[in-house]
Amino acid sequence: MDSIKLQKYFTDCGVMSRRAAEKEIAAGRVKVNGETAEAGMRIVPGVDSVTYLGKPVEMPKFKKNIYIMLNKPRGYLTTMSDDRGRATVAELVADAGARVYPVGRLDMDSEGLLLLTNDGDLALKLTHPRHEIPKIYHVKVGGVVSKETLKQLNAPMEIDGYKLLPVKTELISIKGDSSVLRMTLFEGRNRQIRKMCESVGLEVTRLTRIAIGKITLGDLAPGKWRYLTATQAEYLKGVEKNSKNNRTHK
Repeated sequence: MDSIKLQKYFTDCGVMSRRAAEKEIAAGRVKVNGETAEAGMRIVPGVDSVTYLGKPVEMPKFKKNIYIMLNKPRGYLTTMSDDRGRATVAELVADAGARVYPVGRLDMDSEGLLLLTNDGDLALKLTHPRHEIPKIYHVKVGGVVSKETLKQLNAPMEIDGYKLLPVKTELISIKGDSSVLRMTLFEGRNRQIRKMCESVGLEVTRLTRIAIGKITLGDLAPGKWRYLTATQAEYLKGVEKNSKNNRTHK
């Protein structure tokens, strides 16, 4: 059998995400063949012995990949655990039938569509910048958004010293003293939408992700999850081709 990266082994075994495994390896909590593991190590599953906090980490004999979508409510962290005891999405998908991990993230104060899976390869593929799968948000802001402000949001923008990819922004409704924007992102910088809006004088009062590529939130209730259909899962696995076809804002 070919060797694989140690952090990928943890994901394949359904123990934790690659990022979490990297942190545990760096902290010296993982051993390979009795020796403390190092960052970047590769192992051969079934040949090398891996332990985490003294307990063996073994590949399940029959591992079934599952793919689910969750309507994340506000107030939940996009993580599987929290040392401060705050609510996490893990609580909402505890009955999914396997340990799954978020694909990307949503801020604690944001809500909407979140994908989770135990397929580490697909999760890595979906979060890699080169695939540019569009993520669509409905953004409620205070005040009436002018044409000039809309033009600014659609124009090239730099946030925290980083030049953002263009974000297609449309005004979809105005009700009273608030407006709702539809924003399509092809990357996900930290709190990007909130920072973009702040830079043009808008305050975000509600932020909801409604779609990732062709997968839409639909009528899934807040806090609920469901398995993706076979068609949706196959769509995600073909994300490289799909993302190129979907990128129409240039």
